[in-house]
Amino acid sequence: MGKGKCREVDPETFFPSDGVGVLRARKICAGCPVASQCLEYALTNQIEHGVWGGCSERERRRLLRARRGASLAVTTR
Repeated sequence: MGKGKCREVDPETFFPSDGVGVLRARKICAGCPVASQCLEYALTNQIEHGVWGGCSERERRRLLRARRGASLAVTTR
């Protein structure tokens, strides 16, 4: 997190209450050199709130469901 662009911005920016706030946070994440690591951290730790690695709460839930589905498909082969 020490290398993230988020360190330059008020942390509240990444915990928006509306879609416009999510877009604002995503723009910051888009140019971040560690966005993928940030997203992976949020997924691994199942962080429910905020924008992490450019993904909203809803997007992260979808990613987790897709990962679970993919791992189930691999184990049933």
